[in-house]
Amino acid sequence: MTEFLETPQGRRIAYNRIAGQGPGVVFLGGFRSDMQGTKAVWLEEWAQARGRAFLRFDYSGHGESDGRFEDGCIGDWLEDAVAAISALTTGPQVLVGSSMGGWISLLVARAMPERLAGLVTIAAAPDFTEQGFWAAFGPAEREMLLRDGQVAIPSEYGAPYVITRRLIEGGRNHLVMSAPLDLPFPVRFLQGTADEDVPVHWATSLLDHATGPDMRLALVKGADHRFSTPDCLELIGASVAEVLERG
Repeated sequence: MTEFLETPQGRRIAYNRIAGQGPGVVFLGGFRSDMQGTKAVWLEEWAQARGRAFLRFDYSGHGESDGRFEDGCIGDWLEDAVAAISALTTGPQVLVGSSMGGWISLLVARAMPERLAGLVTIAAAPDFTEQGFWAAFGPAEREMLLRDGQVAIPSEYGAPYVITRRLIEGGRNHLVMSAPLDLPFPVRFLQGTADEDVPVHWATSLLDHATGPDMRLALVKGADHRFSTPDCLELIGASVAEVLERG
């Protein structure tokens, strides 16, 4: 059943959670996705079958949470994640971050490492506002963004994405690939080789850049950005189980 949490910043975010043993598992979704996605729901069922505590939630402006998507930025969604983990979970957690959720999970790890028992990312997209959107914009798009405060770009997932100046400039305050990134717990990075949104070299760069005692990258040949085939879902579950065992 969907419930709601008011964050310290006054945003009302939707969440689902199940009770169980710890460490718990927290799913962090991607850009413009929501907690009803295939991976989030599958992982909740996986956790429930094992008696494991589990939390999934919608960032502000996403899914059932209040707010307009276009008003949000990485800093806001990081605050939402920290608020949800702080208020709705107890003890160490294994974060499972998908795409943008991978970036946010890295930021959570930097902000509150004492609350993490481990980390699994799926097509992690650290710094994607800068190395993805901004890097791909031509002079006309950059001028429009700075002049009008936003620019629309096509999306294969439905309506065009509205990229705001606040999203780009706010992202620059939360970059993780240009500063030390220590992950002192078990970490599993998962990446598909056919991902057209997150290049494989982002995954290898993240592996090279981060430091930690137990870190591995698994490449799945032919898997796309959704990473939601039965085999991919089973790999997510196996990776979470391995992190829980080693954490």
